[in-house]
Amino acid sequence: MSAPLRVLVADDQVLVRTGLVTIIDAQPDLEVVGECGDGQAAVKLARELSPDVVVMDVRMPVLDGITATRLLAGPDVAAPVKVLVVTNFNLDENVYQALRAGAAGFLLKDAPPDQLLDGIRTVAAGAALLDPEVTRQLVGRYATRIRPAAADPGDLPLAPRELEVLRLVAEGLSNSEIAATLVLSQETVKTYVSRMLAKLGVRDRVQAVVYAYRHGLVD
Repeated sequence: MSAPLRVLVADDQVLVRTGLVTIIDAQPDLEVVGECGDGQAAVKLARELSPDVVVMDVRMPVLDGITATRLLAGPDVAAPVKVLVVTNFNLDENVYQALRAGAAGFLLKDAPPDQLLDGIRTVAAGAALLDPEVTRQLVGRYATRIRPAAADPGDLPLAPRELEVLRLVAEGLSNSEIAATLVLSQETVKTYVSRMLAKLGVRDRVQAVVYAYRHGLVD
């Protein structure tokens, strides 16, 4: 039997943090190895404990969750930590910044416990966690603010099919949904996604979504 996934929980609201710890620790395949109430402590503990996933709040004292995420998972970090950001819906303007900072995904704080647990496992496995509807609402709402003038798709380093896949990823579709939309096998879609990420020089699907919005590829 494999060892449980090690999770660090960072949230300044004691009741929320206690609830998260209780839910996570109740799972046989998950283990909370640390908890804290501010971003600075989150960075320190993450570096000391090397958790598989950090569940990170956005607004915290001393150091906010976005800055803490950038220090743990940003593009300049040699050994990035997987960060799952949890946020209230009214903090949507911060989500884009969290994704740019290197977060592997995000969930709303009112998500069902099962969604949180699945999210931790998904992020730990190296996949990005993007809820399609939330992605459209949170990122799409700020698209005009966060991206420059629309780029010419012909200027991007992608083949036409790879560009199609990027747009569908940015709309929040899973590999299986993309496969159904483009009438391709899931293995073929995985290949296109891998090629697209490599050509754009981005680490995961989350960064691909940010790229697509910044270049005006999604309405």
